[in-house]
Amino acid sequence: MSLTSQKTRALVCALAIGFLASAGLGQIRPAAKDSAAVGASAASDGQPPAKRQPLTFWQIIFSGGPLGIANMVVLIGLSIAALALALDDLRIVRKSRLIPDGLSEEVRDLMTAGELNRARLACKAHPSFLAAVIMQGLSEVDGGWAEIEKAMEDATAEQAARLFRRIEYLSVIGNIAPMVGLLGTVTGMLLAFKQVADTEGNAGAAQLADGIYQALVTTVAGLIIAIPSLGAFALFRSRVDQLVAEAAYAPLHALSPLKRAWASTPPIHRPPAPS
Repeated sequence: MSLTSQKTRALVCALAIGFLASAGLGQIRPAAKDSAAVGASAASDGQPPAKRQPLTFWQIIFSGGPLGIANMVVLIGLSIAALALALDDLRIVRKSRLIPDGLSEEVRDLMTAGELNRARLACKAHPSFLAAVIMQGLSEVDGGWAEIEKAMEDATAEQAARLFRRIEYLSVIGNIAPMVGLLGTVTGMLLAFKQVADTEGNAGAAQLADGIYQALVTTVAGLIIAIPSLGAFALFRSRVDQLVAEAAYAPLHALSPLKRAWASTPPIHRPPAPS
């Protein structure tokens, strides 16, 4: 199973869990109204109103009505996606995976001995950033060192762009999550003030406070997702910059015997490329 399909399954599971949880926890407001009615009935009987039980953490999260629940489900999906992407980037963006130890020296020794085919086989045996760049350079060995160097520069830029596109998704999630949270807050505030309008200003401070903190929950959740995502993106970007710089030098070191051979031989006497 591919990594993309695994991420998709994880996201679908998260959405399903969110909707199942909302089915059990989305009844907070009716319960609050019932408790208020009981308190009013007790007050009319001359008894002190019953103290309302404080909402639990999960009740607060899923007590924002259908819109609030939808926002929380999206935020849960974004959090799972961000975690999966961060773990995947942690697995990929490593020096041992991008620049295998000993590959540059092995290719250099083979090129010194004129073993071009064995150098290609060594690169195929260690698929990586470095191997892709060296293979691209070896494909232009008949055109001279200038063509080899240009091919390796293009391959380095292409491989670096792939790495940056991989970690860019963390930045996207880090920018989307606060906006989704803010959307939930704005819709929650609209519903709170609509309640004030419906009751012609008779809504109590406690009722307004409930609506406001329930609305702000989505903003808090969005920031909790965004801050680690952007932090992970910054760390991975710095790591990719460092590894790309090292990977840009290693192919030049590996193919330096070709450079010396082309530089020391007059063009008219240059031998054909090694086979």
